[in-house]
Amino acid sequence: KSIDMGLERISEVAKRLGIEKPAPRVITVAGTNGKGSTVAFIEAIARAAGWKTGAYTSPHILDYNERVRINGTNAADAEFVNAFEKIEGARKSGTEIPLTFFEFGTLAAIMIFAGHDLDLVILEVGLGGRLDATHIIDPDVAIITTVDLDHQDYLGADREAIGFEKAGIIRAWKPVIFGEKDPPSSALRRAYELGANAIRGHSDYLIDRMENSWRWREPGYEIELPLPNLAAPVQLENAAAAIAALRALSDDIGDAAIVEGLRNARVPARLQKISAEPEIILDVAHNPQAARQLSQWLQANPKTTFAVFSALADKEIETIVDTLKSDIQHWFLAGIDDAGPRNSSADELKARIKCGVAESSLSSHTSIRDALEAAQLRAKRDERILIFGSFHTVAAAIKALKTGSATL
Repeated sequence: KSIDMGLERISEVAKRLGIEKPAPRVITVAGTNGKGSTVAFIEAIARAAGWKTGAYTSPHILDYNERVRINGTNAADAEFVNAFEKIEGARKSGTEIPLTFFEFGTLAAIMIFAGHDLDLVILEVGLGGRLDATHIIDPDVAIITTVDLDHQDYLGADREAIGFEKAGIIRAWKPVIFGEKDPPSSALRRAYELGANAIRGHSDYLIDRMENSWRWREPGYEIELPLPNLAAPVQLENAAAAIAALRALSDDIGDAAIVEGLRNARVPARLQKISAEPEIILDVAHNPQAARQLSQWLQANPKTTFAVFSALADKEIETIVDTLKSDIQHWFLAGIDDAGPRNSSADELKARIKCGVAESSLSSHTSIRDALEAAQLRAKRDERILIFGSFHTVAAAIKALKTGSATL
């Protein structure tokens, strides 16, 4: 199965492999949105402090190697092959144990990290937290960035149910950072039940926004910082949670490292600008919360905007489009055909959203490549093309731009 929640299988294979904690310090990051950016901020700040780091993120955009970074560099093919061969051997020794794609990858990442004598490993949760494969490693600090509606079939129908699942990464008597102002009570309750030190954004630490900088502060400490290179307003919350986690983890992170790390942190396809005339923006927004954040950025940066949009069939497509319909002048719709049962076609997308958007503002295309070419023909030099809806969408657009069929 592509997704099969539970820890029994991976725990047994990890036991056979003798897997242990891959570094003296581990931070695990869960949340509906902002996980990848928060990992990037932690990684960049820690590296600026001279720490050797490993980061595990998902999904990848173009190359599987993107999922495992050692000191900011993607792990090599040979390291993955070696790890996968050992995992395959272990799962077949004795009673054969099936593993999902993500379980294979998580075990491989931990094994690769263990071979590099790292100071810090940062693990991004794949789905939820309580039953996620990353749960086999106990973190020293947990982060829950945000909680909103996504993957309800697996995590529950509302924020409280989803928050309970994400709170599974919290460990007894260890710090947990809540990045949003109002986390679900289910997650807070779990922290209190475990005696975890709950550190809440906008409460235990504060964010002061200024015109060209911002200030992070807590009782007895504050630091004025440059704005992150990552564009969305919510990136201040992600950066602030990263700082809170590192300060909870160690006293060895100085102000200079925080400043340098914020300047260096990069994450592809988070409001990533790849062209100026017309402006072309890549973003992986694929759920209602991300759509709201994207709308906030579009309204703060007004410009005629054409969307190249595709999404997986199990996403809340109607809500996403309804949130953004006043910000986008035309939708160039395309299907996703490499996601198995989650595939959706352009016509299926159109059928789901045409009640909320004028049909004259919708056009269907057989591929992202075709949709992008049509958008480029339509957009003037002072206008914007926004490519979003899924990691699959962004990956297909990048490939089209690289091959020259759609040109920068």
